[in-house]
Amino acid sequence: MKPFAFHPEADTEFIATLERYAAISAELGDRFYDEVHRLIGEAGAMPKIFRIIYPPARRVLAQDFPFGIIYVDQPDRIWILALMHLHRAPDYWKHRLPVA
Repeated sequence: MKPFAFHPEADTEFIATLERYAAISAELGDRFYDEVHRLIGEAGAMPKIFRIIYPPARRVLAQDFPFGIIYVDQPDRIWILALMHLHRAPDYWKHRLPVA
């Protein structure tokens, strides 16, 4: 599995969302944390199988939460651009794409 790194804004999204779920219940926060890391693991293990939503960005969707991870498969890592709530404006993260 490839290593991963969060774009700073994606890291902020992850922490803020994790804190919101954990404030509801510790168990919910733990489930959210586990689900995000499961998605990261899937993207790292099989980076090319997920749908390209805006080249070169791909998206993998959570099963139990209304979120998806937007990432770019780079030679040395999975670069996570966004932890996107599926009801948020869909293109808000595009400025985070790496410059070619």
